[in-house]
Amino acid sequence: MSTAQPTGRTRDDDTRFFGQPWSLVHIFGVEMWERFSFYGMQGILLIYLYYSATQGGLGIPEAVAGGIVGAYGGSVYLATILGAWLADRLFGSERVLFVSAIVIVAGHIALALIPGVLGVGVGLVLVALGSGGLKANATSVVGTLYAPDDTRRDAGFSLFYLGINLGGFLGPILTGILQSTLGFHWGFGLAAVGMTLGLVQYSFGRRSLPAAARVVPNPLPSSRYRLVVVIAVTAVVLIAVLVLLGVIRADNLAPIVIGVTVVAAIAYFTVILRSPRIDATERSRVWGFLPLFITSVAFWSLYQQQFTVLTIYSDKRLDRSPFGWEMPVSWVQSINPVFIIILSGVFAALWTRLGKRQPSTPVKFGLAAIIMGSAFLLFLPFAGGGENTTPVLAIVGILFVFTVAELLLSPVGLSASTKLAPAVFQTQMVALFFLSVALGTAISGQLVAFYDPENEVPYFSILGVIAIVVGVGLLLAVKPVLKLMKGVR
Repeated sequence: MSTAQPTGRTRDDDTRFFGQPWSLVHIFGVEMWERFSFYGMQGILLIYLYYSATQGGLGIPEAVAGGIVGAYGGSVYLATILGAWLADRLFGSERVLFVSAIVIVAGHIALALIPGVLGVGVGLVLVALGSGGLKANATSVVGTLYAPDDTRRDAGFSLFYLGINLGGFLGPILTGILQSTLGFHWGFGLAAVGMTLGLVQYSFGRRSLPAAARVVPNPLPSSRYRLVVVIAVTAVVLIAVLVLLGVIRADNLAPIVIGVTVVAAIAYFTVILRSPRIDATERSRVWGFLPLFITSVAFWSLYQQQFTVLTIYSDKRLDRSPFGWEMPVSWVQSINPVFIIILSGVFAALWTRLGKRQPSTPVKFGLAAIIMGSAFLLFLPFAGGGENTTPVLAIVGILFVFTVAELLLSPVGLSASTKLAPAVFQTQMVALFFLSVALGTAISGQLVAFYDPENEVPYFSILGVIAIVVGVGLLLAVKPVLKLMKGVR
């Protein structure tokens, strides 16, 4: 049982979990199993969509399948808006997190047991909704474990990120084995088992979380409950009608998610900035978050291609039989988590040792975009090769660069969103960071249509250079951004 201050924050002297508050272990655990199921399922999802029926797949064209995966991934992060709103206005972060875990279990069961396109549709909708609710609120709950001036915060988020990637490593490995030996639905079934384990573990540990995790910071007046129900029902009916009329189709999901995400981000920034419940300092910090948001979009547009273009590349261009045994396609997606597992501790120790001397958040973001762009340029020496010509070690090296960039941006971004958040928009600021991930992920799915294996140089070079330019631009703007952040680094 953790010891908490009256404010609900864990005392600074609680260092029982690798120097961090003991309550972190519960969020670490449920997020680890959620990522096990999420990446385990996603590791085989794209090839399930475009493999032929004789291979156990659905036979969907590659560009359409990539768009579906990108749209689904974007929808997961887009759903953080709903999860954040429910937490901030109705139930509190911890309760939304718990229910979201149950919804995720239901989604993976649907993928495992319902055949064909129907199973994909039902399963992905449930997993997207549940994962969106869990992600925003797990991050917010971690934020409640630290006082605002606790220098352990970035290190704690890096450790939390380690849990994410333990699951991200094991998921594709194990589901890939089952998919290649027993079939796709066995792989989806294992994802369901993993998330069930996470739900059981969290149900026992949730009581020891600080009281701040259950606070509803901006309660919705009871007089508006009926309006919310009407809006929710109308939205569901509208989506159903658009699907039935063919307006929303498998081949246009990615641009639809991109458009919805852009509108949502603009609306969110507008609502927060115009709220009378935030003061001038908080408003300035939200403005300071805007350039970080834009840089994050550029970063994730490239990074999330691990699950779109890089999956197709690994299936067709990568030599996956260096020792005479062909490894499953999904195993490539376990390379990045391995590096994160190794390097998360290194980065956490580095930020802890540097303390207030560590690079500021804008500097970390700028470097992340530059390094991510450079990783795409590393594909150029292998451009134009035939099938099975890219050595595994080359992908390992490129994904190492991916990882360095990721650790400079992703856990730091989660931490920054909690530090820059106005008091009444804590979880919803985390959702804003995830909106940048949603937009970047959906863009990564749309970009599949531009990937041409016969002419790869323009694709990798143009995207790489764009990311580098964005990163350099943020580095040049560090001083004015920090001025807007009002003392937050």
